[in-house]
Amino acid sequence: MAKLLYSATASLDGYIAGPGGDMSWLTEHLAGDNPTADRLLADVGAILAGNRTFGGDDPNRGTESEGAFGGQYHGPVFVLTHRPPDEPSADVTFVGDLDSAVAQAKEAAGEKYVNILGADVAKQCLRAGLLDEILIFFAPVLLGDGVRMFDDPGGEQVRLAPIPGETAHWYTVVR
Repeated sequence: MAKLLYSATASLDGYIAGPGGDMSWLTEHLAGDNPTADRLLADVGAILAGNRTFGGDDPNRGTESEGAFGGQYHGPVFVLTHRPPDEPSADVTFVGDLDSAVAQAKEAAGEKYVNILGADVAKQCLRAGLLDEILIFFAPVLLGDGVRMFDDPGGEQVRLAPIPGETAHWYTVVR
C-alpha cells in the first residue's frame, strides 16, 4: 500500500516559498547531484498537490525543467481543490475532498509513495492522521518570510522518528 510522504526543500528558517509564493530563490539550490532526491523520484507513484501549489510559481517556469522534480516526474497528479478549472488538464485529476484525493492518489501510486506538494495539504494530511513520512531538504538561505513548511497555530505536537539509514531529515510520523 502506498505511503503519504511530504517532501520539500526549505530555507534554513523554515520557508518553502518566499512572500507571495515566490519560488525563484530555489533555482540556485536545485543544481547538483542529490542521490536522495534521485532515489525519491524513482519511488514516487503519484503526486498530491494543493491548488495553490499546482497553479503557483515554478522556479523552472519556461524551461525544460518546469514541473515537479525539475520536470523529471511523469505520472499521475491529483490536485485537492474546491475550485477546479473550467478546462482541466487531461493528465491531472482535480478532487474536492481530502479523503477521496488521498484514496485516489494511493490507488494510482500502488506500492510507491504519494508525494505531497504544498504545506496546506501536508498539514491537512497530518491533522487527519494520514501522513506517514516527512523528507525535508534544506537550502543554505534565510528567506525571512513566506510560506512555512508547516504552519499550524494551535496544532498539536507531532513526534517524528528518523528513518534508519536515511538522511538526517527523513522521518516517519509516530502515531
